[in-house]
Amino acid sequence: MEPVTRIQTAFRFEAELLERMKWEAKKRNISLNKLVEDAMEQAFRPELPAFSTETPISDEIRQLHCLELKRPTEEEFAADPRLEYLWKKHVDY
Repeated sequence: MEPVTRIQTAFRFEAELLERMKWEAKKRNISLNKLVEDAMEQAFRPELPAFSTETPISDEIRQLHCLELKRPTEEEFAADPRLEYLWKKHVDY
């Protein structure tokens, strides 16, 4: 997987919104930047299925490294977009 190029940007938010965003980032144990990036990614990639990020699953998937996971077929990915998203995000990283 190619490295991702990140470009520094600046945004202005209302003070109350910024405080809520900071609180949410702290609650999820992620950076404010990651929270904004995730929200923007979800907003501008509507083909991804909506699902809660309240329950992190990445640790569970990473613990499966000892198993020989068989990559799902393209048909299986097409039938389950969430599976494809999670596989590509956490297994094919």
